[in-house]
Amino acid sequence: MKTYNWGIIGTGSIAREMASALAVCRGTVYGVCGTSREKAERFAAENGVLHAFADADALLSDENVDIVYIATPHNMHFEFIRRSVLAGKHVLCEKAITVSSAEMEQAAALAEEKGVVVMEAMTIFHMPLYKKLKEIVASGAIGPVKTISVNFGSCKPYDVTSRFFCKDLAGGALLDIGTYAVSFAMYFLDERPDTVLSAVKRFETGVDEQSGIVFMGENGQMAVIALSMRAKQPKRGVVAGELGYIEVTEYPRADRAAIVYTADGRKEEIACGDSRKALEYEVEDMEKAVSGHLVSESMALSRDVMWLLSGVQKQWEERD
Repeated sequence: MKTYNWGIIGTGSIAREMASALAVCRGTVYGVCGTSREKAERFAAENGVLHAFADADALLSDENVDIVYIATPHNMHFEFIRRSVLAGKHVLCEKAITVSSAEMEQAAALAEEKGVVVMEAMTIFHMPLYKKLKEIVASGAIGPVKTISVNFGSCKPYDVTSRFFCKDLAGGALLDIGTYAVSFAMYFLDERPDTVLSAVKRFETGVDEQSGIVFMGENGQMAVIALSMRAKQPKRGVVAGELGYIEVTEYPRADRAAIVYTADGRKEEIACGDSRKALEYEVEDMEKAVSGHLVSESMALSRDVMWLLSGVQKQWEERD
């Protein structure tokens, strides 16, 4: 495949992690921009990036940039996706790819119009383990999928100034850790649900501190999700069918899963991929999609996830 030049928008911790992944996959990172030239120059020096740009406009106007990785707070994602696509760049954007289904649909339509790839950096959609588990489910090994249960709890310090609880930065559990949980569930469902129920406990800033979601499709498949930003929970996802269930711990970057078969309790261990290479898998899938060597279903999944998240947010707003 062609060697692509990557530009990074953002200089935070996840941007640094992606720079390391790109260094492994590509050897170099072409460019970076942040909120100031100084931050970009410091990031470039510390992470082996070839060019530091004063701002996003400068990076996007460089004809040598092929793919843009967006690592800003997610309330800014859509605007940078829009500007990148209009500049003719392919985009890999951190989760949550947008903050609403309306933004997601606009991004998808614009990408199709301009003939570029827009993909979400949602590890679940790119880890080799999940592709293997999808094959196992499709084989009928655990029977028809009936229920999916997913937990994620991250105990953040009580801080009204933190981005995790800032309404202006689209904080809260749903659009942060919730994107992983809902993505896990939607990955294994056969269709979009038609019934969605939810509960929420607000933080004092107005964002969701804790939330729970139950959704079900016409075929009877049901998913149950529990989220908290103020209580630690295991990152655990279970996909249960008539003949057995799959259990995945540390599911956002999982490389192992266990299958328990209902009839006799037999347990099978599945190992595939390497959790330490999570972002490298994202890079590989992105470049395969750009080169035409991969028809990715991840964009459709991202649209389904944002559709559900927006539906839950609407329920909360109507109750308020």
